[in-house]
Amino acid sequence: MAHSLQAKKRAKQNAKSRTTNRARKSQVKTQIKHLEAALDKGDVEAASEQLRLVTKKLDKTASTSTMHKNTAARKKSRLARKLNSLKAKKG
Repeated sequence: MAHSLQAKKRAKQNAKSRTTNRARKSQVKTQIKHLEAALDKGDVEAASEQLRLVTKKLDKTASTSTMHKNTAARKKSRLARKLNSLKAKKG
């Protein structure tokens, strides 16, 4: 247990940021699941729209330091590759 006022405040700040960061990461994971579901269905248009939304969410999450920017870039790249391979199969 924290004794000083500064340590108590810091503990509260850490708890608040932890819940915020968990919520953001959960939203990113949910968006990725939606994209992968669209990819599994083979729906190129829905998958492209979902990729746009995932990219936006990843950029926002990386800008707030919840996720490292290179991690976000890696995830975007891998998802874009999946979409491009689906487009190549369809077209």
